Amino acid sequence: MAAVFSILQHSTCPENTSFHFLSIHLEPEIISLINSTFPYLSYKIYHFHPNRVRGKISKSIRQALDQPLNYARVYLSDILPKDVHRVIYLDSDIIVVDDIAKLWGVDLGHKVLAAPEYCHANFTNYFTDTFWSDVNLAKTFEGRRPCYFNTGVMVMDLDEWRKGGYTQKVEEWMLIQKHTRIYQLGSLPPVLLVFAGNIKAVDHRWNQHGLGGDNFEGKCRRLHPGPISLLHWSGKGKPWLRLDARKPCTIDYLWAPYDLYRSSRVALEE
Repeated sequence: MAAVFSILQHSTCPENTSFHFLSIHLEPEIISLINSTFPYLSYKIYHFHPNRVRGKISKSIRQALDQPLNYARVYLSDILPKDVHRVIYLDSDIIVVDDIAKLWGVDLGHKVLAAPEYCHANFTNYFTDTFWSDVNLAKTFEGRRPCYFNTGVMVMDLDEWRKGGYTQKVEEWMLIQKHTRIYQLGSLPPVLLVFAGNIKAVDHRWNQHGLGGDNFEGKCRRLHPGPISLLHWSGKGKPWLRLDARKPCTIDYLWAPYDLYRSSRVALEE
């Protein structure tokens, strides 16, 4: 709800924005809440059945990363109607503070995905020694300059995704992971294995990620230097939980104005 609110508030033409929500549980209360909060919102809700990935998920370093919904982004080309040709995938722990149309307008060229790249990050850390010591597996990135990118913010050409059969390619790596542990994280590494070094890079301002801290303790983090268009609380610490616990990080106060649940609770408490 906070993400939607922030997108609408900063959009020059909010009436041109359509939302596609992915949900495990299609509860009537959720639909009622959306309709009452955003009565003119253009949206659809799609059911993502956990059985679609239940047998394909391998245990990662944090239980939250193993939830089936984390893998739904891989199946967008199947879930969304064929007349949806391009989409911006966004995690729910984000706030947009710029016009989302600017990100939508990125020229993908012949690439399937666009996202901020982080080539200074140690890419080898995203895979195990087992992966890098296997000659055949290590050849995966030959001919590419692989860089880390965060899959919580992606512009996706669904037509090209469908043509290339990329869902199946990601699933193939998930199957290998089931038999040979080649990475520690959840849904991110198999996407990196398919796309790293072959995406359209966009400005870092569109994913100020890691604001939730690390994957184990969720310690407070500061903003990275430079302009910001999107704030992303990836990591263990979520702003709504820290605000509710009255133990917020300084960065969480940027989330608070968009948290419609919290603003109503605070009003009631006061």
